[in-house]
Amino acid sequence: MDMGLRGKRVLITGGSKGIGLACAQAFAEAGCDLVLASRDQAALDQAAGAIRARHQVNIAVHAGDLGDAAARTALHAAHPQVDVLVNNAGAIPGGTVHDISLERWQQAWALKVFGYIHLTQLYLPAMEARGDGVFVNIIGMAGRAPRADYICGAAGNASLIAFTAALGGKAPDSNVRVVGIAPGATMTERIITLSKSRAKTKFGDEARWEEMLAGLPLGRAGKPEEIADLAVFCASPRGGYLSGTTIEVDAGAQYRG
Repeated sequence: MDMGLRGKRVLITGGSKGIGLACAQAFAEAGCDLVLASRDQAALDQAAGAIRARHQVNIAVHAGDLGDAAARTALHAAHPQVDVLVNNAGAIPGGTVHDISLERWQQAWALKVFGYIHLTQLYLPAMEARGDGVFVNIIGMAGRAPRADYICGAAGNASLIAFTAALGGKAPDSNVRVVGIAPGATMTERIITLSKSRAKTKFGDEARWEEMLAGLPLGRAGKPEEIADLAVFCASPRGGYLSGTTIEVDAGAQYRG
């Protein structure tokens, strides 16, 4: 299916692994040129090489700690013109309000919450000026279904859902769209880390992490590729009437008893 994105330039943060890497592969398959950003230069180079081997698209990489405002400004300075920004970088820790220090809380939000907001501030003016552009925010189901053992992430995700709604309601005045995706349990390194944290809180034993994934709908966690395909649709003209909404992708888990 032609998604109408061929030749578009897409910036993906956290683009070297997990959902970000899956998004990179999906946008490349749709014919997009890519800018991949993350902390890890080696992982970025490996990801870019693998995608180039499969798709005839241009790929630039940019290494930097996007939890730092100066690094975000440097990213924008190096790659100021993009058609789509996929905000994806972030690793908010699991734990209760007793487990997470204020310093760790601020550090986590610097990357995922303020990182998303700042990059949007940097890239929005050019999109508004030319009357075209899309932001796709990869957020998380905890913003819809908060849990005490993931309180830092739940509060951060809820903030980003509200940010997406507020900006996504206004941005179409300039023909710019803002869409959120809230993945539920998705089989990445990240879900293993979070499951270990929850198992430690619940059982006192992180080795029992697989028990935290028992009972998922359809008998499995989601696939990164499923989130990536949705991101491509949201960014494409086929999803052209989407803005302000955050799409929940948890196979109905939040409604199960």
